[in-house]
Amino acid sequence: MTMVLITALGVGGATVIGAVIGFAFKELSHKFSDIVLSFAAGIMLAAAVLGLIVPSLEYGGDMGIVITVAGIFAGALCLNLVDKLVPHLHKLVGVDSESHNNANLSKILLFVLAIAIHNIPEGIAAGVGFGSGNTSQALLIAGGIALQNIPEGMVIIAPMLAAGVSPKKTFVCAMITGLVEVVGTFVGYFAVNVAEVILPFALAFAGGTMLYVISDEMIPETHAHGSERGATYALLVGFCIMLVSDVLLG
Repeated sequence: MTMVLITALGVGGATVIGAVIGFAFKELSHKFSDIVLSFAAGIMLAAAVLGLIVPSLEYGGDMGIVITVAGIFAGALCLNLVDKLVPHLHKLVGVDSESHNNANLSKILLFVLAIAIHNIPEGIAAGVGFGSGNTSQALLIAGGIALQNIPEGMVIIAPMLAAGVSPKKTFVCAMITGLVEVVGTFVGYFAVNVAEVILPFALAFAGGTMLYVISDEMIPETHAHGSERGATYALLVGFCIMLVSDVLLG
């Protein structure tokens, strides 16, 4: 339990770390942020496949392939529904970054809500990883998510400041989005431990949500500013680093 708590705080705290960096470097170039985000996407891709989807197949037994495929699509469809209800992160960021007027309360709440909702499945994925009992895989998953949270925390600062939100409120909003992942981590952990029978499906579901975030949010954002080649290689580097780490950790 102590390890889960520390990891949950680390995953959520990574967003806050990113926010602090965002305050220090408000004018980060798109190319640099794209490379960082692509690297994080590679880490998350490997974590989703190696730490969630493959174990789901192993725990599923004779029905492993059916359960895993169903879980992946269930996770993706769940986030697809969320996307219909909440605007995409990159669209929100683009709109707010062009606004120089004071943001009203509803716009601020929508911005924070969008990020928070998209962070829930990431926290659950980390918790489910620990619920599987494979600590090394769980740490790899959590590490990948935490790494992705740093650039995410960075990119939300400038748009909110440009929209007229005070630095203090901006930082508080960033902390809230990180706190959501802490809660999500415990939800995933306790859900699996209470009903171990759902472990294979839960692992695949979490993997599906991560694959959806990578494909629908992260990759389009990193290919939107003319840095496709660099972003692609950054993703491959991140994937291979996670792959090597998984092999070395057994």
